Formats: sequence, C-alpha cells, structure tokens
Amino acid sequence: MAKRDSETADDAGRGRNGRAAAAQTTGSVLGFAAHEGRAGAVGEVHARPHPLVETPRLMIQLSFMTEGGSSVDAAVLAELSRRLGISPPDRNARHHTMRWGKGTLRWERHTEFSTYLWDCPLSARTGRPLEDSPFGESFSPPGTVMSGVRLEIRKWTPASEKLVDSFDPASLSYSLVENGKAAAATDFRQDGDGLTRILILDKGLSPARVGALSQRLIEIETYRIFAMLGLPLAQSLSSRIRRMEDRLAQLTAEMRTRSQRPSQELLSDLTELAAELEADAAASLYRFGASRAYHGIVEERLDMLNEEAVPGHETWAAFLQRRVAPAMRTCRSVEERQANLSRKLARATTLLRTWVDVDVERQNRDLLASMNRRAKMQLRLQQTVEGLSVAAVSYYVVGLIGYLAKGGRPYGLDLPAETVTAAAVPVVVVAIWLFVRRLRRKHGSDDAPRREAE
Repeated sequence: MAKRDSETADDAGRGRNGRAAAAQTTGSVLGFAAHEGRAGAVGEVHARPHPLVETPRLMIQLSFMTEGGSSVDAAVLAELSRRLGISPPDRNARHHTMRWGKGTLRWERHTEFSTYLWDCPLSARTGRPLEDSPFGESFSPPGTVMSGVRLEIRKWTPASEKLVDSFDPASLSYSLVENGKAAAATDFRQDGDGLTRILILDKGLSPARVGALSQRLIEIETYRIFAMLGLPLAQSLSSRIRRMEDRLAQLTAEMRTRSQRPSQELLSDLTELAAELEADAAASLYRFGASRAYHGIVEERLDMLNEEAVPGHETWAAFLQRRVAPAMRTCRSVEERQANLSRKLARATTLLRTWVDVDVERQNRDLLASMNRRAKMQLRLQQTVEGLSVAAVSYYVVGLIGYLAKGGRPYGLDLPAETVTAAAVPVVVVAIWLFVRRLRRKHGSDDAPRREAE
C-alpha cells in the first residue's frame, strides 16, 4: 500500500514537472498565451544567482571595456569553448558559465563592460590554487582592462588572520560581516599583477552565504572603479564651465550698460556660448549618469554587508565614504553648474532677443513711416500730373475745335474762329476734368475690394 502511494506521488510529481516544462516551452499560463516579455521578466530574478563557494577558494575577476561591441566577447567565448570542447553560448546571451578544470569561469555582459570571473579551490596545505588561471598568454582580451580583483576565501584561523597584516595599514579596511561569522579585509591597492586584493575569513558560513558575500565584495570594488570614471571628466569640464561663466558675466554686463556693440553681435556670442555648453553637457550626460548609477550600486552593496567595526580598523563603508563620496559630489556639482549656466544663458538670450525684436519693430515703424511719406509725395505728384494732363488734353481738344471752326466757313458757318475757340475753352476743360475724375473714382472703387481681400 505504501509502495502504491509512493508511486502515485511520484507520478503526480512527474505530472507537475511535465506541465511546468510544457508551460515554459509553450510560454503559457494555465493554457493561456503569455505575453512575449513574460519569460524575460520572470527569469530576470534568477539570471545572476549567487555561486555556491566552498572554503578555501580563490576568485579572480577582470572587467573589460567593450568598445568593440558584443561580437568581440562572442569571439572570446567561442575560443574558450573550443578549448574546452563545448558549445559556445548564444550570441544574444548576457551571461554564461563553463567548467574550467576544478573551477568555474563565469562571463557576464554589462552596459559598457563585460566581466570574466574565475574561481578554483585553494590547497588547504600550501594555500595555492589547484588550477592555472585561464587569463594566461593564450587568453585574448575583448578590450582594455578596467578593473581586476583577486579575492581569497580562507578558514578563519590564527594563521589566516595574520594575512591581514600583509595589507597596507594606511588604507586597510577590515570589518566583521554576516553577523560576525566572517571578516572582510582589503586595502584597495593593486598587487604586482595589477589586481585589488580582498581577503575573506570564514568562520562557518554556508557555501551559499560565502558565494553571496564574495559577489558583493567583488561588485563593490568593480563598480567603485567605474563610478570614478566621471571624476576626470568633471575636473576637465570645471575649468571650461568657469570660463563660460566669466564670458556670460561679461556679455550680460555689456547688455546692462547697452554698449556700442550691436545687439545682433551680442546675440551671436550668446548663441555660440550656449552651443558650446550644450555640446559639453551632451558629451558628459552618459558618463555622469553612469557614475551615479554605479555609485548607487556600491552604496547598496555596502548596506547589505551589515558591517561591524573591528577595533583599530576602518570599515569598508567608512573608507569609501571618505574617499569616493567627494568625487561623486564633484560630478554632481559640475552637472548642476551646467544646468544652472544653461538656464542663465537661456534667460539672457530671451532678454536679448526681446531687445532685438523691439529694435526690429522700431525699424519697421520708421520704414512704414518713410513709405507713408513717399506715398503721400507720389499722390501729390500724381495729382499734379493729372492737372497737367487735363490742361494738355484740353489744349489739344480746343485746338481741334478751332480747326473745325476755321474749316466751317465754306459750309456756311460764318462764326469767327477765335470766338468759337474762346467759348470752347471753359467747356472743354470742365468736361475733361469731369472725365478724369470719373475715371479716378472708378479705378478707386475697383481697387477697394482687392485691398479688402488682401
């Protein structure tokens, strides 16, 4: 009976596992179609599990800048996989783990860098690694090295505790972690291989806790270095911003005193200054943002350590707060100065544009007044010309009437030509004047609808 119950339970378990596998394969939940992004969202929390680490152990992590893109990492992983006789990871993968002798080699791709973490057991007798590092002459780096960490995990014994004395006492950070079940020590200095040495003394942690602790300590050192990348840029931009601030003060002083320089020249100088500032801000936007993010990760990992100070020594958090925090404040200060200067330039440019618009409107007013005067002069000239044209046309018409009067005598018209001509003058002048006036009024009435339409 018990055997049948056991078989029934096994069958039920296999059924659940089979349904779970089918759901993962088909991307469904209770038979319903799942969103295309569900698999990534669900699996993200399991993407970077803490390694299970047995004490004693050695870990070496190298961080490489990936200026060449993900294809370079893919080529390196393909070569390593070929040497091990295994299949390389997918080109779109962001992390990969492979066995390397008695140890493990883990790769992970980040936004601007990739990390290669190798771990292997240490000899309990000699304290030396039992395997050779994969980072030898045959290893092809995917880019330039940014950070390197050498972390040793040893049992907490009087002999291993003496290893703390090998660190530089001037910068030694030594504290108890994991509720006093472990200690972490480093001096944040590089050894002969250019690696930052970190020592963990284990007093009985589980492999999972050792793995979590080692990962946090490595990330603190890695992200600390990447956070500091913003400091040289901030220092170089500080002098440029100072020069721009002095130039803005000079230009605003000229605006206030209304110097002899034209407003257009001042506006051109302000525009060039704003363009230079925006170019610097755009070039530093990513680096300052990345430094803030990296520093935030460092602070989170330090909080998770729950350090307890060892008498006579400084904790990791206290040391980094004293050394790294000022650099981050410098980066934030430069960002704030850029933002403030940008706002001041915008206000000054708006004010000067207002002055330029007022000057343009004044010039337009003077131009319209000049055009009005010319129009009045043209109207007067036109009226004068019309008067002269009335006189000229009347002269020719009266002359024609005089010719008609002289030529009428053979037909019995016995009127003196001079009398007829004299009598026709006022009649012709009035008639032609009325005719010209009627034409002018007609053209004026035809142009009125056109002007209203315009």
